[in-house]
Amino acid sequence: MSIEPFFLVVDDEEHSREGLRDYLEGLGYDVQIAANAPDALGIVKKQRPDIVITDLKMPQMDGLELLEEIMDISPETMVVVLTAYGTVETAVKAMKSGAFHYLTKPVNFEELELVLKKALSQQRLEQENRELREALADQRAHDEIVGKSEIIVDLIRQAERVAPTNASILIEGESGTGKELFARLIHNAGPRSRKPFVAVHCAALTDTLLTSELFGHERGSFTGATERKIGRFERAHEGTLFLDEIAELKEDVQVKLLRVLQDGNFERVGGFKTIHADIRLICATNKNLSEEVKKGRFREDLFYRINVVKFTMPALRDRRDDIPMLVEHFLKYYAAQNRKGTYRITPQAAEVLQNYRWPGNIRELRNTIERMVVLGKSEIIDVDQIPIELKGEDRAADNLMSNPNTNLRGAEKILIEDRLKQYQGNKSKAARALGISRRTLYRKMEEYKINP
Repeated sequence: MSIEPFFLVVDDEEHSREGLRDYLEGLGYDVQIAANAPDALGIVKKQRPDIVITDLKMPQMDGLELLEEIMDISPETMVVVLTAYGTVETAVKAMKSGAFHYLTKPVNFEELELVLKKALSQQRLEQENRELREALADQRAHDEIVGKSEIIVDLIRQAERVAPTNASILIEGESGTGKELFARLIHNAGPRSRKPFVAVHCAALTDTLLTSELFGHERGSFTGATERKIGRFERAHEGTLFLDEIAELKEDVQVKLLRVLQDGNFERVGGFKTIHADIRLICATNKNLSEEVKKGRFREDLFYRINVVKFTMPALRDRRDDIPMLVEHFLKYYAAQNRKGTYRITPQAAEVLQNYRWPGNIRELRNTIERMVVLGKSEIIDVDQIPIELKGEDRAADNLMSNPNTNLRGAEKILIEDRLKQYQGNKSKAARALGISRRTLYRKMEEYKINP
C-alpha cells in the first residue's frame, strides 16, 4: 500500500509483542506496542489504529474486555485475538464480540499475514462504502448544479469532457459562486468518484496548521502535537484533493505543495518516512491568479502546475435567469430540512429577488431563502418577508452610481460596514452574507480600519 496501515500489538509478554512488532515492521507496516489493555485503550482513543492484535490472557483486563472497549471507541478498527489457550468456545465468544479473527499461539506468521491482508481489504471496502454513502448523501443534500442559462450549461459540458482525465484544474470566481460544488461535479463524473473527495479551505487556517493539515504530523513534532495526524493528502489517496482559496497560501507552503505535485511524495511534519499519495488536484480562488503571479504573490511555477484546465464560475448577477430556479430549489430543500410544507413565492417577491445584485452570490441567496423559511409565518413568500436590505440597491451600489469618484475599495468598505450593522456586529454571519471567510473579513476590517 502507498499509505501504510497503523497496527497496535497488545501483549503482556515482552518477547511476544517485540517479535510481532519486528515481523510487522518487516512487512512495511507502522506498528506501536502496549504491555497491557489500559495502555492500549489510551492509544486507541488518540490514534484509532487500523488493526489491533491482542493477547487474550492479560492482567487487569483480558483481550475480550479490551475487544469490547475498542468496539465502543473505534468500531472501524479490526481486532485479531491471540491466545495460547485456544478453545472453540473462546473463539466463538471472541467472534461474537466483534473480533475479525482468532489465532492461537505460537503464531504462524504466514497465517497471520493472510489474516491481516484480508482484514485490511475488508476495512478498505467498508471505508469506501462509507465514503460513497456520505458522497451520495452530500450530493442529495446539495443536488446538482441548478440552472439552465447558457453559461452554466456550457460549463457543465466542459466539466464532463475534463472529468475522465487526470488534469489539474483551477476554478476561479467570486466567493459564493459554487466553486466547490463544481469541483464535486467533476470528481463525481470521473474515474475517482468512488474514492474520497477531500476539501481544504486554505484561508481558514494559519500557515503552521495548514502545513499539518495538508501533510499530517507525527506525535511530538511540535507543541500540542499529542498524537499522530493523518494529512489531507493521505486521506485523498486515489481520490480528489480540493484546495479552496489557494491564493492565500504563503510562499513556504507553496514551495512544499509544488514539490508534492511533482512526484506525489512527502513526509509528515516531524517525520522521516516518505509517503506517496496519488491524488487529482482541483484548486479554487476568488482572485485573478495570473495577476497574483505578476504581483509576485504567487509562484509562477506552481501556477502553471495547477492551471492545466481553467474554469471561471459566473457571478449570480451574470446569470439572473437562473435565480427563479435556484429560489425554487432552495425553498424545497429548506422546507424539507425544517419539516415544513410546500412553499411558493409570489411574482412580486420573485422579481425583487431576481433584481437584487447578490454580492454574496449563490451562498447569499441560499442563506436568505433559509432565513425566510425558518422565520416565515406563512408558506407563501411575499415581498414583506424579504429582508429589507434586498428591497433596494445596496448602499455601496448607490454610492457608486451617485458619486463617480467613489472607487471599488470605497464601495467594498461600505458593503462590509452595512453587513456588520445588519448582523449587529456578528462577524460570522456578516462573513457568510458577504460570501467570504472570517479570516478574510478580519483582514478587510483591519485594512479599512472598520470598527463594528
